[in-house]
Amino acid sequence: MPTTTLADYHASLEVKMTPQKAADLISQVSNWWTKNTRGNTKNLNDIFTVSFGETFSRFRIIELIPAEKIVWYVEDCNLHWMKDKKEWKDTKIVFEIFASNDSAKIDMTHIGLNARKECFEDCTGGWNHYIKESLYKLMTEGQGLPDHKDNSELEKQ
Repeated sequence: MPTTTLADYHASLEVKMTPQKAADLISQVSNWWTKNTRGNTKNLNDIFTVSFGETFSRFRIIELIPAEKIVWYVEDCNLHWMKDKKEWKDTKIVFEIFASNDSAKIDMTHIGLNARKECFEDCTGGWNHYIKESLYKLMTEGQGLPDHKDNSELEKQ
């Protein structure tokens, strides 16, 4: 009997820029995800935290191949609106960057975030916004749509 594998959350972008420029912009977390970012977000072993009021995730950059791959490991989290507030803990967010003619293709996968997770639907909506809209706008227009302390959508839930 065949087994089904649940797909982890995945999003792709293609933008006209070098892979190095794309990697640099991905590392500017406060410009596309949330202004409430503390810590360093660029180098191997950097630790940073993103916060949305009482919701937070703390990451360590565990793999970094310049202009090709960035891997964030979730060391801790508090997803205040979920039954399992630690649901993201021990998951990984992987950005793979590929050169494609005069463009960079970015594949983002949240390994461990799949349909079995309570937050899959909410988190998919959030990632779609922050990757496909905010990061994309940062890369194409120079300004993303990061969350701000004063208008956190999560805190309104």
